[in-house]
Amino acid sequence: MSDSLPPFPEPQWPAGEHLLLELGTGIGADTDTATDTEVGADEPCLRADAARNRARLLEAAARLVEQFGAAGVTMEAVAAAAQVGKGTVFRRFGDRTGLLMALLDHSERNLQAAFLAGPPPLGPGAPPVERLRAFGVEVLRRTVDELELQLAAEGGPGRRFASAPRMVRSGHVTMLLRQAIPGADCELLAKTLMGYLDPALIHHLTKQCGMSPARIEAGWIDLVDRIAGGTPPD
Repeated sequence: MSDSLPPFPEPQWPAGEHLLLELGTGIGADTDTATDTEVGADEPCLRADAARNRARLLEAAARLVEQFGAAGVTMEAVAAAAQVGKGTVFRRFGDRTGLLMALLDHSERNLQAAFLAGPPPLGPGAPPVERLRAFGVEVLRRTVDELELQLAAEGGPGRRFASAPRMVRSGHVTMLLRQAIPGADCELLAKTLMGYLDPALIHHLTKQCGMSPARIEAGWIDLVDRIAGGTPPD
């Protein structure tokens, strides 16, 4: 995670789709950028410094994850690893949850780009039920790969369900359900489907129940077909 990330392409969003959102936006994000009184010739330099500082802190956090797991990522530990004051980390990310969510940002952006503008069946061009199947399978695979970090990044109930990434995912599922089963309470059904993809449930199923990822993925496809009335895949 500490490797430099490639430039992120600007996709052309299909009509009716949602815009890409970053996990890192909101509380504590970009607080080192220029104020109104500082805007002018120095603003590009200030913003470049802020971007470098943010990358430096995230690289330090990523190293801690690799060495100690998500439990080893604290505001104090990141500040020490990056050789900055603890207040700098709080100003940048707000709190530990904000920091951990920022670590997941690149993965989330790739996922959103794939289901908003990537090739079918995950992206536009496939029937809605096929897109729902592909969406859940992709989210489940990413969750299994990032499970410890995703669990650590979960905030309280108010923050957890109102986070920008979760709202984008839920909105996407709602849109596909409206295409597949017009007239249903698709917003509520989307919340139900999203519950199946919750990292805490995936942890319970894989770690405590011993279920394989393949079985959980098959369960998602079965659930989508039962709700949306799709024809089961071969």
